Amino acid sequence: MTLFEAIVLGIVQGLTEFLPISSTAHLRIVPALLGWDDPGAAYSAVIQLGTVVAVLAYFWKDIIKLTRAFVRGLVDRKPFGTEDSRLAWFVGLGTIPISIMGLLFKSAIKTSLRSLYVISASLIILAIVLFVVERFASHKRTISDLTLKDGIIVGLWQALALIPGSSRSGTTITGALSLGLRREDAARYSFLLSIPATTLAGLVELKDLLEATTRPSTSAMVVGTVVSFLAGIAAISGLLRFLKNRSMLVFVIYRIVLGVALLGLLSAGVLHA
Repeated sequence: MTLFEAIVLGIVQGLTEFLPISSTAHLRIVPALLGWDDPGAAYSAVIQLGTVVAVLAYFWKDIIKLTRAFVRGLVDRKPFGTEDSRLAWFVGLGTIPISIMGLLFKSAIKTSLRSLYVISASLIILAIVLFVVERFASHKRTISDLTLKDGIIVGLWQALALIPGSSRSGTTITGALSLGLRREDAARYSFLLSIPATTLAGLVELKDLLEATTRPSTSAMVVGTVVSFLAGIAAISGLLRFLKNRSMLVFVIYRIVLGVALLGLLSAGVLHA
């Protein structure tokens, strides 16, 4: 992998990790279209650490507040005593489903599920689900209104993101919208929920990648991670501003167009699954 490839993949990862259009899909599609080797699930997960740092940097005040509330709740023996302590617990509990499913289906996620046919189907199917949810959701609740049941439900939605092409932010935002959250609150909760899941995935894959006999150079991994951090900051800020006054329709259309185009390229033999 050249440094130019690492930069391009870092930009792709950073922008698409937080937009509901699937970073995994784009990290699989972009190299295929440019004639590059598939960077692999491990490399993709490692440069996700850059987007994790982006979330930490953007929401550092929220994270400190939630951490303090979590610890205070344990000390006072009132773990759900405040809004912030509850939210901290919801993020933690919401990470359990994707952690369990990720371990159970780790092999398939790295191999057969990375098929471009699977990715194209996921892009289109979730776009339809997102459209329906967006159309009928109330868009009235805020993060403050979340309950333990809501946190677990969104966590289950997040587990669907293990299917390449579905999008972690796409599934969690869709799940939060289905519970009636406002668009910007759904996105904000999605970003907070991403921290433990993507951190764990990145660290596990980093270990596997470092132990592999063939892997991208250290410089390629570092460059890709740094660039994904910078692009991630831009994506977080941009999406939160966008969703204050606009719907998710543009992402629905983008996903369907990309999915259909991908199927066309596969049928024409331009791309291979």
